[in-house]
Amino acid sequence: MSGYLGVPGPIQFDGKSYKLVWSSRPTPGYAKQEYLPSDQSIGSYTQMLIVERVTGDLTVTGAVRAQVDMLKKRKATDPLVNMNVIENSNAGEALLDFIVSSKDPKGEYVVEWNGYRYAPLKGAADKSGVLLFAISHRAYGNDNAKSFMGQLKNVRAAQIAALTKAAMPSVGQ
Repeated sequence: MSGYLGVPGPIQFDGKSYKLVWSSRPTPGYAKQEYLPSDQSIGSYTQMLIVERVTGDLTVTGAVRAQVDMLKKRKATDPLVNMNVIENSNAGEALLDFIVSSKDPKGEYVVEWNGYRYAPLKGAADKSGVLLFAISHRAYGNDNAKSFMGQLKNVRAAQIAALTKAAMPSVGQ
């Protein structure tokens, strides 16, 4: 699988290798790819990398604002929603650090923490837009969710540091 972004993988991130497992291009200006460690699957992953490219008039600020607005709306039905935005004005980047939850069909919690790093799209002069490089961590079931939440402070800090130091993927136009 080569995907729509020209980033077939594997991608190395924080000492782990992530392979491309899913790719979509729902519109000409938007493409998304997901990467997992080789021992995980889409339906039950615990760690995932995400790369997205949006071309057009979207800015980093606009992309972050849209995600924050979605999270604020979700807060009405998801008591665990929490978020923080870290801006790197020198690079024109922003990092959105957030947690969401849901319940599975059995009524057990699924808890997800995400670090979304947004950067201006670099490349062809006639293309503008935003590149997203993200890490996602999940826990399934009430006991695992409780343990996950207890460890999140340390995991979160380490993953944010790794994400801010990582090279942004070089995507095709």
